[in-house]
Amino acid sequence: MKASLSRRSFVRRTAAATVAFPFVSRLRVLGANGRLNLAGVGVGGKGWTDITSVDGENVVALCDVDAGRLAKAGERFPRARKFADWREMFDQMAVGIDGVTVSTPDHSHFPPSMTALKAGKHLFCQKPLTHTVWEARHLTEAARKAKVATQMGNQNMAQPELRREAELIRGGAVGQVKEVHLWTDRPGRWWQQGLRRPPAGAPVPKDLAYDLWLGVASVRPYDPAWGHFAWRGWWDFGTGALGDMGCHMMNLLALAFEIHDPISVEAESAGLTEESGPVWSVVTWHFAASRLQPALKVVWYDGGRRPDSSLWNGMLTPENGVLVVGSRDSLLTNYEATGQFLSGARVGDFKGIPEVFAKAKNFDRCHYDEWIAAAKGGPKAGSNFEISGPVTEAVLLGNVAIRSGVKFQWDARALKTDQPKANALLTKSYRPGFRV
Repeated sequence: MKASLSRRSFVRRTAAATVAFPFVSRLRVLGANGRLNLAGVGVGGKGWTDITSVDGENVVALCDVDAGRLAKAGERFPRARKFADWREMFDQMAVGIDGVTVSTPDHSHFPPSMTALKAGKHLFCQKPLTHTVWEARHLTEAARKAKVATQMGNQNMAQPELRREAELIRGGAVGQVKEVHLWTDRPGRWWQQGLRRPPAGAPVPKDLAYDLWLGVASVRPYDPAWGHFAWRGWWDFGTGALGDMGCHMMNLLALAFEIHDPISVEAESAGLTEESGPVWSVVTWHFAASRLQPALKVVWYDGGRRPDSSLWNGMLTPENGVLVVGSRDSLLTNYEATGQFLSGARVGDFKGIPEVFAKAKNFDRCHYDEWIAAAKGGPKAGSNFEISGPVTEAVLLGNVAIRSGVKFQWDARALKTDQPKANALLTKSYRPGFRV
């Protein structure tokens, strides 16, 4: 890839490789082909945000294993039928549902999501899209076959400033991108990692259908150590700091380069246990050049680790940061896009680089509106599974490197590595009754 592109070359390549997804206001959405009948699987926490952000449609079904959270959602949507088990919801209401939001713990994303796609339903699924690499590939392929509208729940993909930064990076504002550094303050104060399973269980909360919460995971006594939000630090339920934040921190790369298919992955970490993520990790991916994507190195840091400050001539201050190192300049930003150039250049200095992504002020709502608009025949949403599926694969391959402790070469077409220890972590076992 050349260090910079002419305006004509940039527009031509963008038109060939990028899906345009103009923002459609809520008023216009409601006027297009009537309202959709939507169901929410997981309606507490982030699931509450997801289902209430599509409240301009008909919310006809709600599902949650926590009776208290389900009751709260039922008060907001009194006409919706309520379920504890998503399987029963599909059995009884599949014909009357047009689209589904899935906002469960990571380990339970795939079964209801794949069920929805096989039934031809539009799908909004929280990040990371899936729990394993195998699931990410198969969910992406199923969405392609189903020809439905999809969107992953990484809302900052719709951030107007981030979209502009992606245009600048793609348009050559920093020259040829050589490497990108990503870091987060997770797990830290957010949840614990480096854990071992507690020796004894605890009483199951009265509102929790614990067997349904376990879902595909193997049976074990309940413990609050993997209760609400804390589950992120446990491999059987979550995907650690990288899985939680990686799909956010790679937003810029997803927009600028439609990043996909690393050729090698390696990691170092400390505090890793068989059942829990490490207290810190550093992961390195190498990507080959293709279409929009230059050959580049991407490095991830968590648990207090940061890139060498010499890359920026000073302190790398954002708690969740992105540093794009180019041949002519560098851009320091974060997943909410508050960037600054090392040279002192400003975003407004690059008026010659055209805008190709639509931008809405209310980006949180826009992220949902794009999905709704796509479901009604509009353009594909910005984080549709053709974009977010490969990003999820890359992120989860980082976890494979952390857990296996080996560097591996990745054969994306064959969906395997050159290391048996790594291959064993590409998928998982599913408890009978929860397979799809």
